[in-house]
Amino acid sequence: MGIIGGTGSGKSSLGSLIPHFYDVKDGRVSVFGKNVCAYDDEDLRHRIGYVQQKAVLFQGTVRSNLLWGDDSASDDDLRTALSTAQVLDIVADKGGLDAPVEQNGANFSGGQKQRVAIARALMRHPALLLADEPVASLDPVTGRQILELLRDIQQDQKLTVLMNSHNLELSQEFSSRLIGLNQGTVVLDAPADTPAEDILAAVYH
Repeated sequence: MGIIGGTGSGKSSLGSLIPHFYDVKDGRVSVFGKNVCAYDDEDLRHRIGYVQQKAVLFQGTVRSNLLWGDDSASDDDLRTALSTAQVLDIVADKGGLDAPVEQNGANFSGGQKQRVAIARALMRHPALLLADEPVASLDPVTGRQILELLRDIQQDQKLTVLMNSHNLELSQEFSSRLIGLNQGTVVLDAPADTPAEDILAAVYH
């Protein structure tokens, strides 16, 4: 699902409210039938993965980044995450735990870092993956590769991907449904193949 809208429309705020990064003073946000504004449920938190606009890797190896926040993960979990996220330019053995996984990610390219960040978000097997402008800081070719990766993950794992984006063309191409926001209000809920001129008239007026 693509969340679209102009600057200040509320896209990033919505993406931050769903995983309960901020408290809500009024109203409610329901995820999996639960009001996230009133929960302190680690099981629910584990069902939500989050990918930021600019991948932030912690100091340390790829392995330590993937294991961050989930000490119970096994080597099999690591292999699954690495293979699913197709970190093939980092891990020579297509997900095998060989030397490249022990490399420090500080000198990785933006695309490599984003792949590691996606793999990290998948470590807890989330049912919902939030992607906040996941390709805005990448070049067009790498950005398309990342969106193709997210689409493959969504189809393979049957999870929901909720992506914020300023790019209407990419949102239409990689989403099945679009939600348009304007000043914090939903002004569009339509199939992604809705004519672009109708979307622009509804959302960017």
